[in-house]
Amino acid sequence: MSLPNIPNITPLISVSVEQTIPLLLSSIALEELALAHIMNAEAEKLQFVLGKLGDSVVTLSPAEVSSGDLIDVNASVQSTLSDVIKKKCS
Repeated sequence: MSLPNIPNITPLISVSVEQTIPLLLSSIALEELALAHIMNAEAEKLQFVLGKLGDSVVTLSPAEVSSGDLIDVNASVQSTLSDVIKKKCS
């Protein structure tokens, strides 16, 4: 067995202050958008289990939901949102 050949890569990146500020703001905006998508997905998860997802003509919901299922989904949503809050506060 031979050792892998790893090329010597020395990237040189030069970014000015004028370029840094928009890049930083874009990074923050994309992170906020990602967190908003996570929160929306969790809301849709709850709506699905409660049978409230979809328009008035077509309602999407599981066939049968027990109280244990509701508690499990609630715990999952609570855990995910707790992680999102931790991310925002750190």
